[in-house]
Amino acid sequence: MPTIADVAREAGVAPSTVSYVLSGKRAISAETRARVEAGIARLGYRPNAGARALASASTKIVALVAPLRTDINVPVIMQFVAAIALECRAGDYDVLLVIKDEGPEVLDRIVQGSMADALIVMDVEAHEPRLESLRGSGFPVVLIGVPETPGDFSCVDLDFAAAARVCVERLAELGHRDIALLGPTPAVYERGTSYALRFRDGFEAGAAEAGVRASVHALSPGHREVEAQVDALLRDEPEVTGLVVHNEAALPALLTALRSRGRDVPERMSIVALCPDDIAEAQSVPLDAVSIPAADVGRRAVELAMGQLAGQVGDQELLPPHLQVRGSAAKPHRAEAPGGGD
Repeated sequence: MPTIADVAREAGVAPSTVSYVLSGKRAISAETRARVEAGIARLGYRPNAGARALASASTKIVALVAPLRTDINVPVIMQFVAAIALECRAGDYDVLLVIKDEGPEVLDRIVQGSMADALIVMDVEAHEPRLESLRGSGFPVVLIGVPETPGDFSCVDLDFAAAARVCVERLAELGHRDIALLGPTPAVYERGTSYALRFRDGFEAGAAEAGVRASVHALSPGHREVEAQVDALLRDEPEVTGLVVHNEAALPALLTALRSRGRDVPERMSIVALCPDDIAEAQSVPLDAVSIPAADVGRRAVELAMGQLAGQVGDQELLPPHLQVRGSAAKPHRAEAPGGGD
């Protein structure tokens, strides 16, 4: 069955132009319209329900594809969902929540079935397989996250690479020369999740720029797993005095494990985290942290979606990181010399 992209190639125009001819949402020259209509006739293309709906009426629904898995921190994800829902309601739109694990076919069902006017996709992977069928479709799509080849997709997210550099700089400025990143679970890295890879790359680049030794570890959030990983780190890298933590769910167990092993924060181990402010403030030791701006990202994603519905060209935005100092990082502890000397 021919698609909008096929018609675009046949007519020698962009897929968005075909979409505008079908929807009538933009003025198209008579010559271009004739080429598109001729291509439609030659290929036997039949506009789907979504295209017809765009021409006649709005569903007043934004579809949101969000990850709800056991290896992600659902409360943090729900901060994004809440922000998106509130911004949509302010614009008289409702939200259709779709679980990411339903697979790529659900996106086609949303678009082809006219289930929504626009689509917001979270938890974007570096090589995102769900998006291929949407490239060139002309359907309004906004990504929370940045794939390696975003193309014409609108994207908005925290600048995770810059956030990691800020965390490294905080520790380096205090004098730490050996640090470690405790990142998300192994599955998050294995999936090629964009934000995790960008943060890891920023951490490694920031450490190299600051001239500090650094290592990277995937961290499972269970108490027993955290304790085992802390034991391994202290055994294999006893010189580490500062940690950058990109794993909100593991923070309580991590602080407990460090304290029980005589590595109290910040006296004998410094921590700088990436997490929402409420999580940073709720720990047994309030954490120096770069905030995850869920509300700002969610609002901006909706604004970009509404802009596309109004005929505006999409944009790609990375929000700058902001570090809040709360006292979990200090100058590195130096062990006393034998005999109590300096």
